[in-house]
Amino acid sequence: MKLNLIKYLFVILIFTGFTQGQTLEEYFQIAADNNPGLQAEYKEYKAALLKVPQVSSLPDPTFSFGYFIEPVETRVGPQKAKFSLTQMFPWFGTLKAQGNAAARMAEAKFQAFLDAKNKLYYDVAAAYYPIYELNRIRQIEQENVTLLDAYKTIALQKFQNGEGTMVNVLRTDIMLKDAQTNLDILNTKEMPLLASFNQLLNREANEPVAITDTLLVIPLPDNAVPDSMLVNNPNLFKFELLYESQQAAEKAAFRQGLPKFGLGLDYVLVDERTDMDVPDNGKDVIMPMVSISLPIFRGKYKAAREEAKLMQESYRLKKEDLHNTLIAKYEMIKFEITKKQKLIELYVQQIEESKQMLNLLYTAYSNSGKDFEEVLRMEQKLLKYRKLKASALSEYHIALEKLNYITATHGEKKIILK
Repeated sequence: MKLNLIKYLFVILIFTGFTQGQTLEEYFQIAADNNPGLQAEYKEYKAALLKVPQVSSLPDPTFSFGYFIEPVETRVGPQKAKFSLTQMFPWFGTLKAQGNAAARMAEAKFQAFLDAKNKLYYDVAAAYYPIYELNRIRQIEQENVTLLDAYKTIALQKFQNGEGTMVNVLRTDIMLKDAQTNLDILNTKEMPLLASFNQLLNREANEPVAITDTLLVIPLPDNAVPDSMLVNNPNLFKFELLYESQQAAEKAAFRQGLPKFGLGLDYVLVDERTDMDVPDNGKDVIMPMVSISLPIFRGKYKAAREEAKLMQESYRLKKEDLHNTLIAKYEMIKFEITKKQKLIELYVQQIEESKQMLNLLYTAYSNSGKDFEEVLRMEQKLLKYRKLKASALSEYHIALEKLNYITATHGEKKIILK
């Protein structure tokens, strides 16, 4: 079932490629390269990677030097100074467990980065399609202004020829002024939309944005199963990795509570005796040493293990809660996509029927000079349905991008819904 949905996504990519090219894909890449929030997430991941060698390395060896203010007399001469070098070794497997915990934590950071990238892609798309909607509605409104201006001219000619009334001229003039005002408002709306889009790409607010002229509607497959589509969600991976990190932390805490071993070497400088000659006179002393720690204060080790167990349970529950939330979101988004699809189909039908009725009304008006008000009313209905279709198309594709986000479709597969 998952394969069928992947094929569906691929079909969308192929069919929309001819109308949009790679414009939105290119914007995704620009945002990924330049967005400071996403770059910050990546830096956190890189920083987390550097924790691995920190916790999986041996502690630094200890070097000490001592000088005898009062030399200690021995058979072979007085001791003058002592050098000591000691290296401690944790219990077997401790460093590996600590390294595993840090590595899993770093991988969880990477999944957080992937989720931030997918969220950024969704935000870019959610800012992209309203610009399409604005452009389309503005185009429709401009056509409406042109049409109403023509209607006004026709109504004035009819009035001058005695075939119409002045009311028709005034009514058209009122609607024309409304349309011109709407067009002015739409023009002022463009700048904040461009600014919202460009800030995601970390660009100047007034940077021009290339927007497609055509959007397609492809029905979702009926056999898509949420569980199979959500397996690649980075946040689910993140909680799984955090759980594994705490498992390794529990093992590390247990081993940290076991004895640590130390190997060392003492080197003592000995002066020669001057009062008599003895064998090995003035010979320096070399003394290997072995040490062992005694972890008798068990409270901190027990607390560390209990902490790791509780965190494991926390991450398990968070993953379960997130999975349930994603299932609910998936179903709601799927409903929104289906809803917008049906509305678009409705608006297409209404537009076609409105055009037919408008042609009939206009023909009747041309012949009789009557029902001009009905012509205007039908023209405004047609205008409304065209605007509603543009808005529904924008919302439909935003919903598709939200589906992309929660199913991590923007991930390594590089399949983009448009």
